[in-house]
Amino acid sequence: MDGTELLKKRFIELANKSYNAGIYFFTDFLGLAEQAVFNEAKTAFRGIPYTVFGGASGAERIMVRFGDEESFGYSENFPIVCIKAEPVSQKFADKLTHRDFLGALLNLGIERSTLGDIPILDNVGYIFAKSDIAPFIMSELSRVKRTDMKLSLVDKLPEGELYKTERRKIQANGERVDAIVAKVFCLSREEAQSLFSKRLVYIDGRLCENTSYIPKRKEKISVRGHGRMIYLGYESTSKKGKLNIEVDLYV
Repeated sequence: MDGTELLKKRFIELANKSYNAGIYFFTDFLGLAEQAVFNEAKTAFRGIPYTVFGGASGAERIMVRFGDEESFGYSENFPIVCIKAEPVSQKFADKLTHRDFLGALLNLGIERSTLGDIPILDNVGYIFAKSDIAPFIMSELSRVKRTDMKLSLVDKLPEGELYKTERRKIQANGERVDAIVAKVFCLSREEAQSLFSKRLVYIDGRLCENTSYIPKRKEKISVRGHGRMIYLGYESTSKKGKLNIEVDLYV
């Protein structure tokens, strides 16, 4: 049994345990590839309620909670906390990236599955993590790159700031997803198509290998290594017959 089948089996086991025991069960944080496996597996537990959440609206890495208040008669929050990691002195701090924060955390021996997104705002990292690993992060993460850090738990996130989007308008001959990816990320059509064969394109958490797929309005297109966007459709046609397409690109 390969890793994909084992992961499917794990999702099905958690769903059934939750249903039979009448208590909530949670997955680890899931990346895009694992979300695609989950979306394949969930046909095996139709009727068992679940919710997905990554700590904030717009999060890419998410956790699945099996069960709901209507079925169980009580609610339970996701075991997710947000840790604010900011330089002790912004004046002398390095320019920090997602890779810098993630590398510092992984170097502490922390499993990637216990970590959600790490959005950066004004050189400050907001680390979404499982609540049981948070105390370790708080005590051990003292430096990112060459910058000394101070950490605190966040009670209230910067509203609407962590996952900002910008409206982008492009022109394309049609609504094929490979054409949209090429235009938005400034790639040749061949470069865009190669991303599909490399299994790097996901639409609403599902792997997409079909370059001619026509996305639906509000579907989220994620391209590993490039970025993600929300497809908004086309509003008009240019004089030359091209479609004027709009997307909200995460920045």
